[in-house]
Amino acid sequence: MTKPSLSELLHAAVTAVGGTERPGQAAMADAVAEAIDDGSHLLVQAGTGTGKSLGYLVPALAHGEKVVVATATLALQRQLVERDLPRTVDALHPLLRRRPDFAMLKGRSNYLCLHRLHEGAPQDEEEGLFDVFESAAPTSRLGQDLLRVRDWADETETGDRDDLTPGVSDRAWSQVSVSSRECLGASKCAYGAECFAEAARERAKLAEVIVTNHALLAIDAIEGAPVLPQHEVLIVDEAHELVSRVTGVATGELTPGQVNRAVRRAAKLVNEKIADQLQTAAEGFERLMELALPGRLEEIPEDLGYALMALRDAARAVISALGATRDQSVQDEDAVRKQALAAVETIHDVSERITQGSEYDVVWYERHDRFGASLRVAPLSVSGLLREKLFAERSVVLTSATLKIGGDFNGVGASLGLAPEGAEGEGVPRWKGVDVGSPFDYPKQGILYVARHLARPARDGERGDMLDELTELIQAAGGRTLGLFSSMRAAQAAAEELRTRIPEYPILLQGEETLGELIKNFAADPQTCLFGTLSLWQGVDVPGASCQLVVMDKIPFPRPDDPLMSARQRAVEEAGGNGFMSVAATHAALLMAQGAGRLVRATGDRGVVAVLDQRLATARYGSFLRASLPDFWYTVDGNQVRRSLAAIDAAAKEAAAKEAAAKADGA
Repeated sequence: MTKPSLSELLHAAVTAVGGTERPGQAAMADAVAEAIDDGSHLLVQAGTGTGKSLGYLVPALAHGEKVVVATATLALQRQLVERDLPRTVDALHPLLRRRPDFAMLKGRSNYLCLHRLHEGAPQDEEEGLFDVFESAAPTSRLGQDLLRVRDWADETETGDRDDLTPGVSDRAWSQVSVSSRECLGASKCAYGAECFAEAARERAKLAEVIVTNHALLAIDAIEGAPVLPQHEVLIVDEAHELVSRVTGVATGELTPGQVNRAVRRAAKLVNEKIADQLQTAAEGFERLMELALPGRLEEIPEDLGYALMALRDAARAVISALGATRDQSVQDEDAVRKQALAAVETIHDVSERITQGSEYDVVWYERHDRFGASLRVAPLSVSGLLREKLFAERSVVLTSATLKIGGDFNGVGASLGLAPEGAEGEGVPRWKGVDVGSPFDYPKQGILYVARHLARPARDGERGDMLDELTELIQAAGGRTLGLFSSMRAAQAAAEELRTRIPEYPILLQGEETLGELIKNFAADPQTCLFGTLSLWQGVDVPGASCQLVVMDKIPFPRPDDPLMSARQRAVEEAGGNGFMSVAATHAALLMAQGAGRLVRATGDRGVVAVLDQRLATARYGSFLRASLPDFWYTVDGNQVRRSLAAIDAAAKEAAAKEAAAKADGA
């Protein structure tokens, strides 16, 4: 039997999922196959609707090597494991004459811990464990969630939190799950043989394709002990998110509340002298955190440095004591000890990292009205880490609808630790970028409108002219508007004002309901508008007539006082580069490309992306940002845009009326 061609395999897979073959998908599959064959790396931009998951799954399955697919969102993980992979494997089985296994793998805290469920969770105030089911009132939300988890535990095969529907609160889940540091280990746990997390790891070891998330991929790269099985091919979907997810995993945090919890957990397990040392250090740290420290700490203030060293030394003493003592009077002493050790180790590691003062770290102080004060430390850049850990031993494919920033892949490539495309040299990863386009006809389906006549936006200033423009656009569109704002304060102010001005168009505001409910309600009523900030720029998929106007209030540059972004910008400048373009403009371009991508989600979609910030048309960097967006028809003529929106609205209403009449006739 001759080996099937890639095009035959792709055709079989596309047919199996009920899709349509697209030239971009075929081009992507060819590029992925080539990269895997020659062991090189690939950045591939595939627009919405390309069918990129099959574009990488088919060549990966055909090659037969062990593959890890890492995604940023739960929705895509579910799509891959529940829809794309089962159908693709079934379709390719007769052609490949084998049936590749696949599995999902997440971090340990995503799985139900049977030890916690049956033995209880350590509490802070007293020694030992307490029964969360007895302590939570059955009528409370917490009590109801925990009872539902207990019932679910008897029937679930995976123990995966995301398989529990409807879900439960983070507070409830924390009572029945453990982090990797808190886990007793399968060999020491009475429930080790039944452990859901261990079972998931075993399935992953045996599978040919492992679907995971960016965070676990980052942990695998950062921490010494491997979390993922050895693999020959890594595919990173939603790759525009990777740098921020890796940065998040590599960021350490210290808060007074966190330190005090560690003190309480350790106090009953070590002698009084050592416990008092940690308590005294915690009190000194808490006093200093109540002071108004500046944002970024380029140098650690002397008194804070002493407090952190005291915290580090006291934590080290507790860690040594916890390893040397045993107290059989403490109920399930190993579990209590393990949680205390995990809490104190975190305090030690973050304190030591900050006091060491690496030039490659950024330290800053934050104060939130709700969460209080925190001290944070993050890497100045993760590019070196990614270059060393990600690209050294495997072929890597990174894909997204937004990787080509300012017209090429070099900006995103640099953030990943890659030299400019085509560069050669010892230790320089070989890669290329491919843009396979989109099945959508952007110039005919969408308009990019820049409100050039508006005043230049000032930071946190009132923008009456912008609200006037937004009102007129929504009225022309008949609602149907997704408002993407650069801050929650701006979104709230706009929603409050426009609810008064145009009450006939309901305005939903992020935070007033769950994101899922907001998107569902937005999609259900074409007259409705949805306003919000960051997660809406990337998390909304509403094809059809409910989303025909996407508005960005201004270019989403990072705030000038953002400690990490400003430090990264300065580092680029000190190295002789353009910090603004490399950091701030690239950040804004990625977000704008994602935001603009909310408009056209299907071949029949029509509409306008309106940017209410004149700088996109007038500033020197405007052309760089526009080159990062879909190739919409571009205009600064507001009157023309309002006429177009009114025509699109009328066509949508006519189509809805015809559909309603057809349903009535059918009934």
